[in-house]
Amino acid sequence: MTKQNKKFAYGWAIVVTCMLIQAIPYGVMANLQPQFMHYVIADKNLGFTITSFSLIFSLGTIVSAFCSPFIGKLFDKFNLKGLYIAGAILGCGSFAAFSLCQTPWQFYVVAAIMQMGAAILSAIGVPLLINAWFDSASRGKALGMAMAGGSIGNIFLQSLVIYALDNFGYKASYIGFGVFGLVVAIPLILFMIRMPKDSSEIVTSKGNNESVTKISSTWGYTVKEAMSTKYFKFLAIGYFFVGIYVSALSVQYPAYLHQNHAVNVGIIGSLFAICSLAGNLVGGTLFDKLGSTKMLIVAGVIVAISDLALIYAINITPLAYVFAVLKGLSVFAYIMGPALLTGELFGNKEYAGILGLVQLVFGIGFAFGSSAFGVVVDKAGYTVAWYVILAAIILAYLSLIVSSAGMQKLNIVKKQETSEANVA
Repeated sequence: MTKQNKKFAYGWAIVVTCMLIQAIPYGVMANLQPQFMHYVIADKNLGFTITSFSLIFSLGTIVSAFCSPFIGKLFDKFNLKGLYIAGAILGCGSFAAFSLCQTPWQFYVVAAIMQMGAAILSAIGVPLLINAWFDSASRGKALGMAMAGGSIGNIFLQSLVIYALDNFGYKASYIGFGVFGLVVAIPLILFMIRMPKDSSEIVTSKGNNESVTKISSTWGYTVKEAMSTKYFKFLAIGYFFVGIYVSALSVQYPAYLHQNHAVNVGIIGSLFAICSLAGNLVGGTLFDKLGSTKMLIVAGVIVAISDLALIYAINITPLAYVFAVLKGLSVFAYIMGPALLTGELFGNKEYAGILGLVQLVFGIGFAFGSSAFGVVVDKAGYTVAWYVILAAIILAYLSLIVSSAGMQKLNIVKKQETSEANVA
């Protein structure tokens, strides 16, 4: 086996490791809680209602968003394996600890801690690894495959959790799946996860110049430098509006589509899930081939059409299924987009810290979006509300396109200066 093949093999071994992290430990933390709702609410000793249990998800999103910049800075200062182990213990350990909670406020505290673990292990941790192991021309495909692990794992986890809840109850199921997540995560962290030793280990695409890869592995902006650029501000504005539209389109569409009795909302959800998996896999590869600016244009058009399809789905039933397909295919824009854009536009120097800030503004937009949408619906109806979301989509992608195109021009000069300094 040649040296290049060895480099290639271990880089993709990192991808498989990240897929497994997304599938099991992160899948336990992110995807199973809704299945517990009925069983937890049915335990009258806990005092939950549907509304109060739903706060677990809202508080988790808010805590994860506000902790992301802090977590990003931790990756710049502390040992990688130690942080990952801490994330696994906080996340999966907290999931098991739900079994001990006796009141709603205890669930909220544990959920907040769990989301901090999820951010360390997945939201910041997985993109950080992929960004370090792959050059800019190949990391989109790698990240798409890694993130697809969550969708693949969810197929199996959902069946397992339903069986466990029916046969063992919610307390034993919390403990069982929390321990399951830890058992998978700890060996992966100890034996598989590491950073490249030097630039020679980075997986490069065919024809990519090795000297360029060496520069890109250390090149980049500090958090302070990134925030001082106007294009980072456009990026932040863009992902704030992305958070708004994602929240509304993800949470509010079932109630809206129930107005058309010919639409099977269950099939819509399943179709969306299948297309989301395809969106992650295909979106990452296209990101590598087309570049960030062109892919943002593609994503913006797809999301805008999906919103328009949803608006008219009340009267034209097939458009509901068009919405599900297009919305699913566009998920790469917000699942992988922040990680890929942060790496491409601002480099590796303080990647985790910058990504944390981007995740923060996305989380704020997401937390704000669904509530604001509900207010507009109450005041002006669904049609007006969906057109407001269309405006948010347009503002989001215009801002992101300006950020991408502007930073790429700025970085040409910066990389030339770095290259000349290295030669000197």
